[in-house]
Amino acid sequence: MARLTGKLSAKEVEKKTKPGLHGDGGGLTLQITKAGVKSWLYRYMINGKAYGMGLGPLHTVPLAEARLKAIEARKLVLEGVNPLLVKRQSRLDAAVSKAKLMTFEQCAEAYIKAHRTSWKNAKHTDQWSNTLNTYAKPIIGSLPVGEVDTALVVKVLTQTDHAGTQFWESKHETATRLRGRIESILGWATTSGFRSGDNPARWKGHLENLLASISKVSRTKNHPSLAWHRIGEFMKALRERQGIAARAVEFAILTASRSGEVRGSKWSEIDLGAKLWTIPAERMKAKREHEVPLSDSALALLASLPRVEGTDFVFPGTRGQALSDMSLTAVIRRMNAEATQWTDNEEKTVTIHGFRSTFRMWAAESTNFPREVAEHALAHQLPNTVERAYQRGTQFAKRVNMMADWAMFCAHVPAPGDNVVAIRGAA
Repeated sequence: MARLTGKLSAKEVEKKTKPGLHGDGGGLTLQITKAGVKSWLYRYMINGKAYGMGLGPLHTVPLAEARLKAIEARKLVLEGVNPLLVKRQSRLDAAVSKAKLMTFEQCAEAYIKAHRTSWKNAKHTDQWSNTLNTYAKPIIGSLPVGEVDTALVVKVLTQTDHAGTQFWESKHETATRLRGRIESILGWATTSGFRSGDNPARWKGHLENLLASISKVSRTKNHPSLAWHRIGEFMKALRERQGIAARAVEFAILTASRSGEVRGSKWSEIDLGAKLWTIPAERMKAKREHEVPLSDSALALLASLPRVEGTDFVFPGTRGQALSDMSLTAVIRRMNAEATQWTDNEEKTVTIHGFRSTFRMWAAESTNFPREVAEHALAHQLPNTVERAYQRGTQFAKRVNMMADWAMFCAHVPAPGDNVVAIRGAA
């Protein structure tokens, strides 16, 4: 009488090579693929429906162990329980258990990977990684994300360096951004099921009660800027320099524009007849299209530039690409290496962005143009909501006069001992 189980011997299992199913009895089956791969399969019926559940490869699960697994599965079938569902639930439980051990660092990496494509550029991704690796990773990086609490977040934000300087106070802008990034990562971890409860990195109604407000710690430091009465002297020295980068710096000053706006400028954005440069919203910080009136000096500068074949950039690099930010900065550094020191009142080298402050101070101290005209020229949003409601226009006509006066002032080089000449624009 043939045995119901135990039809195969270990030697037979080892020798069999014919592809197909070879039964051991009781539902246990040796499965051999056409490629010669051997594995165990438990076949059974529940409610008239056939199922097959893998028990593992032969090289890992020997015959004796496969029989024990088959016995456990048969017991479940006798109780009316589908062993395949039990196996799937076991895997799910294991996955959940593993997920609970996800570290903060792993969650941070997963968050960055999930959001990288929606961020503006690679630099933004690097900033996320750098701040997290520098300040958060040493303290909470290796901890299970579910264990990160308020005390640990505060510890990250108030850590001190080797000189005893507290991070939150000395680098408050970076610390504030880091807090927001930690909050986002913990929020992602909660949504993903890796932690539960309130977000310990939230500011309003929580950390604001424990940490000094940013505005009370210190005001954001401005970019080093040149005193407005020295701009004519600087422009004279700048115009004596050759190169496309020097012309880009000059154009940035004449238009009071940001470095990125100038470096990305294209001929298709400029209407020489209308004396207008229209910067598209995607290149503006506020994500709103900005119209810049071009003075005669700015138009003369543009007319002096060569049109490079194969590129639409106004200030192209050597390969037709947009100039880098460092190429403009290098112009000022080279100028500063000479006898005249182009620095601010703290003897810091002036920056391209700092010339926007130079323009703003000139407008405030040397002209009668209303404040909102200068703010529109800089593409700033007025801080007061009521004021914004009454100043919905762009003040373009007044800005035309302002930029013309600014260009004239930039061309004026006071002789030694001369008083600074104030230009009083029409209000």
